[in-house]
Amino acid sequence: MAANELRARLSQTNTATQFGFVLADAGHGRVKMSMRVDERHLQVHGVVHGGILAALADTAGGLATYMACPRGTRVATIEMKINYLEAVEGGTVTAEAEVVRLGRHISVVDCDVLDENGRLVGKALMTFFVGPFQTDRKPRHAKPRPR
Repeated sequence: MAANELRARLSQTNTATQFGFVLADAGHGRVKMSMRVDERHLQVHGVVHGGILAALADTAGGLATYMACPRGTRVATIEMKINYLEAVEGGTVTAEAEVVRLGRHISVVDCDVLDENGRLVGKALMTFFVGPFQTDRKPRHAKPRPR
């Protein structure tokens, strides 16, 4: 998939549009996304909320996985770990995600989150499910607990 197609797909996602995520660059198994910090991203202490940085990293990681897979593959986050290294008060934040390992059903992605001065402000490691999702599954119901 080309970067312009990925840009179009990104513009249709709620998270990217709500938070202002923009695709800066994309290639096979790698994506670079940015976000211009504004008031909606800040928590009570005047710095970017960690959840916003995590969402940026997660979005970049999912798209990097998507770029490494055949067309039509679906990707979903299984696990994410992020270390917040520095507070971000403003400017532009960039997430640079790269697929470390792509298996039949699992992708592992490394992501650096950088401020506009190139300072490493966050480091994420993510795992994604890769493959088709079953669309005709019957809903699972919890078994009643014995009393």
